[in-house]
Amino acid sequence: MPFNGQSHIRVARPSRDLAAAERFWVGGLGLDVLYRANGGSAPGEHDLLMVGGPDASWHLELVHEASRPVEPRPTEEDLLVVYLDGPVPDELVARLEEHGGKRVQSPNPYWNEWGVTVEDPDGYRLVLCTRAWSNS
Repeated sequence: MPFNGQSHIRVARPSRDLAAAERFWVGGLGLDVLYRANGGSAPGEHDLLMVGGPDASWHLELVHEASRPVEPRPTEEDLLVVYLDGPVPDELVARLEEHGGKRVQSPNPYWNEWGVTVEDPDGYRLVLCTRAWSNS
């Protein structure tokens, strides 16, 4: 099958601490653990956590290799944007913060006007946008 709009997308990122990442993405945002693997401590072996919605066409893959950890290096423009098509629930933001997130201001005023930005424990930014997605 060629690449098209229905192709599944995996966003892969290194993580300092998969347990902290799981608390944020699963306990905070409400994603499901789709897959988990404990790779061990030998070179080339890594621990893996995949989170997402069971019916979504995307998921996050978070990786940690104990023998050669890769330090996450997100910038303030590395965003995962979720379009809510409505207000951002205060209780969702509070739950994200209780599960290791940190609410931050975006350098892009658009995201401050149309959403809430929360950093995950590795410093990557999640934007909860009040707008609906439209490609027009």
